[in-house]
Amino acid sequence: MSREPCAAVVFDVDGTLVDSERDGHRPMFNAAFAAAGLPYRWDVEEYGRLLAITGGRRRLAAYLESRGHDAREAADLAARLHRDKTERMRDLVASGEIAARPGARELLRELASLGTTLAVATTGTRDWVEPLLRRLFGEDLFEVVVTGSDVHTLKPDPAAYVEALNRLGLPASHAMAVEDSGNGLRAAVAAGLRCVVVTNDYTRHEDFTGAAAVYRGFAAWRADPAAPLPVGSRATGQGPSR
Repeated sequence: MSREPCAAVVFDVDGTLVDSERDGHRPMFNAAFAAAGLPYRWDVEEYGRLLAITGGRRRLAAYLESRGHDAREAADLAARLHRDKTERMRDLVASGEIAARPGARELLRELASLGTTLAVATTGTRDWVEPLLRRLFGEDLFEVVVTGSDVHTLKPDPAAYVEALNRLGLPASHAMAVEDSGNGLRAAVAAGLRCVVVTNDYTRHEDFTGAAAVYRGFAAWRADPAAPLPVGSRATGQGPSR
């Protein structure tokens, strides 16, 4: 891949910019189960395994089938549960209980100060993603926001990244992605993007072959003088795994 100037950075949201999986989505799924009178509850470890399936509705449908529901019933029930969970997630966002990952705001400010265009490509639902981004990062920081509500196929399919690049009007060689998971990395690479991975507790043991760099947090990334950031001559660096 040619190393062109990096004009834009496209971020994932869940697990990347925000700590939202274990203590955000997971309890909201469990509340939806309870409200529907279902006996299912996802503990921390089980939810971590289920994250291999991207998209909450798909995750629910696959889980329900594994619990003996036929495919049609699982799909219908997953749709109802996911609507309930999304409403609960929107309320949780409004409460301010979901936090940005340490160092995320600082990195975004640094990139914005350099004139880098910032964007989002996530599988999350627009109903809660946009309010979350506004609350944590301000109204106009991201020029483009592509959510799971905007594309028909979810990561590891590259559709969200392809759509983000289309809206930005940029070739993949002029942008890079930031992800936290193997599925996200595969989506970014399939779209032709360089990708930096910032792992979390759920994803740190996944396979990140093909990443431009892998870090355990934003602070480690920003501290690396060879990091692949669009900061002067560092824009084409190859950072080590930390």
